[in-house]
Amino acid sequence: MSLLPDVDRILLGPGPSLTAPRVMRAMAAPTLSHLDPLMLALLDDVRARLMRVFRAPEGSFAFAVSGTGTAGMEATVANLVEPGKRVLVIVSGYFGDRLAQMCERYGAHVTRLDVAWGRACDPAALRTALAAGPADIVAMVHAETSTGALNPVRELAAVAREHDALVLVDAVTSLGGHPLEIGAWGIDACYSCTQKCLGAPSGLAPVVFGPRALQRRVKCRSFYFDLQLLEDYWVRRKYHHTMSSTLVYALDEALAIVEEEGLEARWARHQQNHLALVDALQPLGLSVLPPEGERLWTLNAVRVPDGVDEAAVRKHLLDTFNMEIGAGLGPLAGKVWRVGLMGASSSPRLVLLLVAALQAALAHRERRVVGETGSRPQVAE
Repeated sequence: MSLLPDVDRILLGPGPSLTAPRVMRAMAAPTLSHLDPLMLALLDDVRARLMRVFRAPEGSFAFAVSGTGTAGMEATVANLVEPGKRVLVIVSGYFGDRLAQMCERYGAHVTRLDVAWGRACDPAALRTALAAGPADIVAMVHAETSTGALNPVRELAAVAREHDALVLVDAVTSLGGHPLEIGAWGIDACYSCTQKCLGAPSGLAPVVFGPRALQRRVKCRSFYFDLQLLEDYWVRRKYHHTMSSTLVYALDEALAIVEEEGLEARWARHQQNHLALVDALQPLGLSVLPPEGERLWTLNAVRVPDGVDEAAVRKHLLDTFNMEIGAGLGPLAGKVWRVGLMGASSSPRLVLLLVAALQAALAHRERRVVGETGSRPQVAE
């Protein structure tokens, strides 16, 4: 008996997102060796496309690390952080905390700028923190997947640059879904993933190092993530590891889809579907966590009404509608549902399906409670 799925899940959680049929077909192409001439041509194409999608300046090195977004995080940290480096990390959620932990593991003296979960960082707070103590690197998460909050990276990067600090950005949930300009915003190093707004399966992590980051790289303590060795493979065709040709096909095709749609049009689509979801949730008595102006378009942290078993609602969506949404993390566990509208999962059709399914799940839960207690619960906040 095969355990392989035979029905497409409607993936509306924090990732992965739905994979476009074109990308799935690309993965069915014959396997290539990691140093096959066709494979090397594909690597060159991926590098060129990533430079454009990142909007990276000339002199940058864009490529993809074998692994998930966390591998991208470690690759940037491993090549920029060494013992004694002063790193200020903006921590506004679960993944900002992970970034701080990663820097500590590589020996940095880490200062945390803690921000309330569900809020964006005020650039003035960063300016105050840097005035109190200098930093060699300022690290931040653009789109905090745990809270649905969008940090103002352009303004924060400008403040960091005033203090000559390198700017390291997590764009795992923003690349391809939110405006992101590596060159124009003064970002020095950035990492993302393939399975969210880009719409490919997980397994590769797009990364870019700008000119300043390349100049200030440190001796890497990791062999697998050593930027020099990875550059030797991607550019100088020297063996480093056996990269998956299948995942390279998927990423190249996904990036082609991004460029065919156009970044501005793609950003607008994500914004429109986010706004449609927020509007459609209101009649159900549901709202999203961050205040207006600080909300992600790609990941919506929907508040769970008082008295509602959030896990039971998620189970009902999965069992009845074959639809996946995510649970809250950390202090938001049990308090929010994390709804991803990313890549192929960002469409008006799926917004309507989700809202109808949520309405049915809440009504099902209400009927069960009434049947068990004889009283009607308050569903809205």
